[in-house]
Amino acid sequence: MNNSEIYVSLDIGTSSVKVIIGEMVNDTLNIIGVGNVKSDGLKKGSIVDIDETVHSIQRAVEQAERMIGMDIKKVVVGISGNHIMLQPCHGVVAVSSDNKEITEHDVIRVREAAELLTIPADREIVDVLPIYYKVDELDEISDPRGMIGVRLEMRGILITALRSLLHNTLRCVERAGLEITDIALQPLAAGSLVLSRDEKELGVAMVDIGGGSTTLAIFEHGHLKHTSVIPIGGETITKDLSIVLRTTTEDAEKIKIKHGHAFYDDASEDEVFNIPIIGSDQVQPCNQLMISEIVEARMTEIFDLVQDELSRLGYSDVPGGFVLTGGVVKMPGVLELAGYVFQNRVRTAEPNYIGVREPQYTTAVGLIKHACKKARMQAGGTSHSGAVAAAAERNDLNIQKQPQKPKERTEQKPVEKGDSKFKKILGYFFE
Repeated sequence: MNNSEIYVSLDIGTSSVKVIIGEMVNDTLNIIGVGNVKSDGLKKGSIVDIDETVHSIQRAVEQAERMIGMDIKKVVVGISGNHIMLQPCHGVVAVSSDNKEITEHDVIRVREAAELLTIPADREIVDVLPIYYKVDELDEISDPRGMIGVRLEMRGILITALRSLLHNTLRCVERAGLEITDIALQPLAAGSLVLSRDEKELGVAMVDIGGGSTTLAIFEHGHLKHTSVIPIGGETITKDLSIVLRTTTEDAEKIKIKHGHAFYDDASEDEVFNIPIIGSDQVQPCNQLMISEIVEARMTEIFDLVQDELSRLGYSDVPGGFVLTGGVVKMPGVLELAGYVFQNRVRTAEPNYIGVREPQYTTAVGLIKHACKKARMQAGGTSHSGAVAAAAERNDLNIQKQPQKPKERTEQKPVEKGDSKFKKILGYFFE
């Protein structure tokens, strides 16, 4: 593995915690390890029990470790959009080199200048997304490095998160025995994996339907414009089935996965099965049409709420259509129902890698792609948290060919300075 790089992502969801281990070999990503366990300690996308969340993370990590005999120490963590704010930012610096060639150092400086905004005391800066750079009078530059100029400007989007919720997430990861190499916005990571450049340029709405919440992310002119979270997801459907059918939540979940159909017109009346009645040994017959009636009503509500959110943000039309992802999307009939409700082009999206070809893994795999892209951009110098992520993942993972007693780890070299923002975030709780 001399010419390979290892990346590990952690996706903490309401219904499940997923750990993905990816190996980048000659610009090709291979998924070599997967951990996916039931999540405890979260409701509607937010952590409500630290200890339960820590235990869920540990179980997912152990599952991924056992899969290929790898000791995971560092992870890229995704944060949800339920407390995220996006605001425009602008930075200007003078080019520092004597020959006026723009270097990586100048790009770092202009990004840091763009972060010098007054934000509320309860919020923390997570990242800055460059929209374009401007060198003197030449604008709309995607990468100014190597160009000649006197003044460098950057227009971008500042991502901030509620400090308490962000630190709760990071503390859970730290208490699970892991070190955080980078943090990334989940809708941004998922979008980088499943959306095409043309879709993001034209204007597209990505709808990620998870267990406890549904995330709406709007991309326009090539970058993320808005993100918001609707506190309804697949678990709400399970609860509806449990109440109406008078069965346990566990049985309702099994019925939803095995017999669920989101589009009533296409459901089968001939598909009959028995449902255990809670508190007794009796069962009652049911068919897919009855299940579909319940599922369709809740899924229609979710799509209507997405429409309402789009209207609130001022979008009467989405030219690039809708892209659906998340665990609920694999249920039959979801695509047809979404097309009927949205009256627009709708497609589903999932990762195209062996072992993770399901919509529920979109965010976790997207986090790896996001980290790879950052590391590649920082290849010419040390900058921001992405470079720290790449260095940490390359140097600090202890890979074992066969499960055996772990060898004593050599002392980790100190990370070079230049990542003050990320260290500041972690400094609130790392001692």
